[in-house]
Amino acid sequence: MAELIPFFKQVNLSFDKAAALTDLPHGLLNQIKISNSVYHMAFPLKRDDGSIEVIHGWRAVHSTHKLPGKGGIRFATMVNEDEVTALAALMTYKCAIVDVPFGGAKGGVRIDREKYSQDELERITRRYTFELATRSSIGPGVDVPAPDYGTGAQEMAWIVDTYLALKPTAVNGSGCVTGKPLAHGGIRGRVEATGRGVFFGLREACDVKEDMAKLGLQPGLDGKRVVVQGLGNVGYHAAYFLQQAGAVIIAVAEREGALVDSAGIDVEALARHRQGGGTIQTYGTGSVLERSSDALELECDILLPAALEHQIHDGNVDRLQAKIVAEGANGPVTFEASEALGRRGVMILPDAYLNAGGVTVSYFEWLKNHAHVRFGRMGKRFEEESNRRILDAVEKLTGGTVPAETRALAARGADERALVDSGLEETMVLAYHQIRELAKAHDTDLRTAAFLNAIGKVAVAYRERGIFP
Repeated sequence: MAELIPFFKQVNLSFDKAAALTDLPHGLLNQIKISNSVYHMAFPLKRDDGSIEVIHGWRAVHSTHKLPGKGGIRFATMVNEDEVTALAALMTYKCAIVDVPFGGAKGGVRIDREKYSQDELERITRRYTFELATRSSIGPGVDVPAPDYGTGAQEMAWIVDTYLALKPTAVNGSGCVTGKPLAHGGIRGRVEATGRGVFFGLREACDVKEDMAKLGLQPGLDGKRVVVQGLGNVGYHAAYFLQQAGAVIIAVAEREGALVDSAGIDVEALARHRQGGGTIQTYGTGSVLERSSDALELECDILLPAALEHQIHDGNVDRLQAKIVAEGANGPVTFEASEALGRRGVMILPDAYLNAGGVTVSYFEWLKNHAHVRFGRMGKRFEEESNRRILDAVEKLTGGTVPAETRALAARGADERALVDSGLEETMVLAYHQIRELAKAHDTDLRTAAFLNAIGKVAVAYRERGIFP
């Protein structure tokens, strides 16, 4: 395997390929491409045993064409400046693709969270927030973090609590971060949003009869054989929704190995088993691959890498047998591997589009925090009453009776969860067909089309501000 090209450079290779299809001036393209700022912090942590350790963290803001910046915070050992800069760039393009009015940002702390106690993780999170806040690098109108690899709702609750302690009069302060628990201003549907977005994107792609015929597949998800790498938040929810739609999960790869079962794996049961302390090896059904990476090379219709970047590269790309690669993670396929798969006719649903469900629902949460009202609160009961009156009129006109169960379902008004899911579905559906039409118009792949879509929208934002002619 050749030495990997740095992550940010790989993102820019995709950018350059798309930029070559535009007639935008080089100055504007260079502004869109470059990272606006990167902040590296180092602070002391007092461990539970009294020892002192220096913790390193980063926050990158790639673009300020729109504010605030938006992007997750990850806790992982591989975090470095290049990684957060690349991920911030992907966030810029991701937000543009799904028409979320944010600039791209990303942050991270270089730790193995398994080696720290809950109290230590809290101190790390609060100090990281303090470092950002004292430099005005976090806030609902400045830069809004979210969960990422190794973080979740608990860390976001610590962040908002720390921010509000520093800025107690910030009336919209809960919007300084998204992915929060409901009690702290979170939104229903955020936890599964990225995985659900992956499902919506795959569903749209697989419903196009013309494109499936080129791959030798029938349209629809029913019966599609799927290999999932990573049973974390994204991988689990994507696999769950795919399974509900009739897809067959034939393999699940995790850090301890991979479970393979051609008859199908119940991902919900497997997730419960692992949450209870079990492993893939002790699950009891199917066969086990000791090297989890071997699962990527299994024959399947859809390969869903939903773990970390650089999982598919020049060292294994020739052995992949999937017909569709759905990038649930950020950067799981290197630029060179992506090009090689494209030459073989493999469809790649790019990360900049496919895992945008998280930032889409984060946008809804941010809007909720500024409005200070739960989605559905104002209209749900009115909608239900209106629907009941329509049903009453139908019964009166027809002389029939609508069954009670049908009446209850038809009369139900939309609550926050239903509105969030509806907004996410609308976003992912529209974005996919925008990308597909660009790919057809320029005779190119979906990744290049996604970048082309994003570049055009960011360019419009800069021009509307009068920065470029």
